[in-house]
Amino acid sequence: MEKTLNRIHPVSDPEATYFLQVSWEKDLGTGFGIILSDGQCAWTGTVSEAEISREADDMEMKREKYVEELKKALITGEESAGKYNFVIS
Repeated sequence: MEKTLNRIHPVSDPEATYFLQVSWEKDLGTGFGIILSDGQCAWTGTVSEAEISREADDMEMKREKYVEELKKALITGEESAGKYNFVIS
């Protein structure tokens, strides 16, 4: 299993710091687990392969392109800083 951990500052609260951990088996496109923490509380979830396909269809994107964008937003971290905005609600 592979994992990444990134620090994010959501545009909804730029003074706040959150930690985003993403874990996956083969590749992100087969589904992944996610943990979001503000240092005091943590929220967990999973995203299935079917949910990824459904979201790509909803956005009218090819699935492969959608998975590449997910990688850039959730895994790449510092390389993509400033290119993706996070909103916590």
